[in-house]
Amino acid sequence: MDLLGSILNSMQKPPTASEAQKKAIKKHKEALERKQKEEKNIVNKFCKRVEEKISNFIIDGTKPYLQFEPMEQMYRSVIRDVATTAGAQVYSFGEEGIDRYCVVYLKDKGPSEDELTVRRAGGIWDEEKATEMAQKRLEMEKQAALENEEEKSRKRKHGKEELSGTFYKQKYAHLIGQEAAIDAAQKTNMNKSYGEVPSENKKDLRSIEQTMADIKAKKVKKAETERNVDGESSF
Repeated sequence: MDLLGSILNSMQKPPTASEAQKKAIKKHKEALERKQKEEKNIVNKFCKRVEEKISNFIIDGTKPYLQFEPMEQMYRSVIRDVATTAGAQVYSFGEEGIDRYCVVYLKDKGPSEDELTVRRAGGIWDEEKATEMAQKRLEMEKQAALENEEEKSRKRKHGKEELSGTFYKQKYAHLIGQEAAIDAAQKTNMNKSYGEVPSENKKDLRSIEQTMADIKAKKVKKAETERNVDGESSF
């Protein structure tokens, strides 16, 4: 025997699994496979039940929704896949890991805003809650309409004040004095057909001849003024 052979023979061989260990490993593997098979069967049975429920719900067409019990995400995904394939809508509500659940709706009959609000807040949606929410919404709409009408009335009233002597008096009293403002407001009120300016201010009582004479006199005066200015500048 050569040197290399003697060295290899002297080395300790790797430990081999005993028969008991081999049986334990085989048993664990079989148990795992059996568990996986059972889980697969459970999922398949669940899927069939979901398909049947959603199919009956769609065919019936009279129920507002189909609600499932809270369950793990894996089973909720099955509900979502089946419902989507069938052409229905699916919403999930509740807290993950605690009470998360699915609700299925017909394609053309989804949840109302009131229902979404209640469910997302963790509430229970039923006919009693729907009636309560509808009443609250009606009261809110009435209140909004009342406030809107009051705002329109206020604007109309404010607009009338702006076109009246009252507004004129309030706006300019600090500049021209209270008595003068009142007098101006009264004059404005008496001449509403002519706008905010008193009608006397809009009438030209001069004749045409007098008007032309006044214009000519102004031109002559302007020319004389310009000549005088030119004469002074020449010095």
